[in-house]
Amino acid sequence: MNITFRQLRLFLALAETGSVSAAAKVMHVTQPTASMQLREVAQAVGLPLYEVISRRVHLTEAGHALARTARAIAGEWDAFEQRIAGAKGLTSGRLKVAVVSTAKYFVPRLLGSFCKLHPHIDISLEVLNRDHVIGRLRANQDDLYVMSMPPADLPLEDQILMPNPLVVIAPAGHPLAGKKRVKLEQLQSERFILREKGSGTRMATDAHLRQAGFAPRTVLELGSNEAIKESVEGQLGLSIVSLHALGPHHEGLAVLNMAGFPIRSQWHLVWPKGKQLSPIAEVFRGHLMEEVEGWLGRG
Repeated sequence: MNITFRQLRLFLALAETGSVSAAAKVMHVTQPTASMQLREVAQAVGLPLYEVISRRVHLTEAGHALARTARAIAGEWDAFEQRIAGAKGLTSGRLKVAVVSTAKYFVPRLLGSFCKLHPHIDISLEVLNRDHVIGRLRANQDDLYVMSMPPADLPLEDQILMPNPLVVIAPAGHPLAGKKRVKLEQLQSERFILREKGSGTRMATDAHLRQAGFAPRTVLELGSNEAIKESVEGQLGLSIVSLHALGPHHEGLAVLNMAGFPIRSQWHLVWPKGKQLSPIAEVFRGHLMEEVEGWLGRG
């Protein structure tokens, strides 16, 4: 079977992007060239590898098997390149990090300080919802992952990064803003705007409210912290969000002083158990912990 390493990379890009044109862009080739090389790969394997339904690529069983093989080979090669980069003094290489959407409020700052120390290292940051991050984690597509609720069914190396307090927010002019020790029962008539089911914030919120015996009267679900903050500021309801999602300036919002809040949650840095971190990933992991320790010390 005669398939080049570059063709394997192209097929892996196809599996991860779901379209020939997107895979061509990833590999910096024209779409006709990508289509021709993918046909050559299928001919070399001798079985159909994918089909296109409604302009979306769907891998066959053989295609999934080839994608797993290509990912393993590419991962080994990337690890080799990074070991060589480490032996040369960590002057070059590539770091891939995937984080859940709420982590976008602090992870880029950590990456920025790392880039200042190691300016020639290429950084790939994927900001996705929890389900997509877990999908990448299962497929071992990145070096490190940041999330608040790691999946319980995966064997993981799990390092607690920092606290992730969840707070109740209301419009700045809400009657309960500025009151002390507000009880959940006082919010029984309020509309709640919550993150979508499956998000780490929603899972922690549901567990806390269930334990407290509180069922929100009306729930509007949104998949974006920005949309939630805008909706709360627009007086559509209250919400429970990560304190990190508010940032330093939230004049139109008030954090309610609630009994039983904030919900105690944690940010986790995880990677598959048994995975040998590259030298770059190891250095970045240490950098994260040092930076966060500095933040917490200053706080």
